[in-house]
Amino acid sequence: MRRKAQPKPETVVPAELLEQAKRSISPDRLKKAAKCSVCGTETSDAGGEPLCWVCRRLKISAWHETEQQIPLQE
Repeated sequence: MRRKAQPKPETVVPAELLEQAKRSISPDRLKKAAKCSVCGTETSDAGGEPLCWVCRRLKISAWHETEQQIPLQE
């Protein structure tokens, strides 16, 4: 007993558009990820400084601690 031949699915996106999309994300065109200046892990560089999210949080918490200590010393 043979199966019925499946009809070919119609293409929704034209082949030219698919090729253009594939070329646009080729590895040579991808932006190289920046490295964190502290630990060296990849960072998105969204904050304008070359820090990963962990080092950025540590920096913010260190600033917060120093701001709390200054009024106590005066």
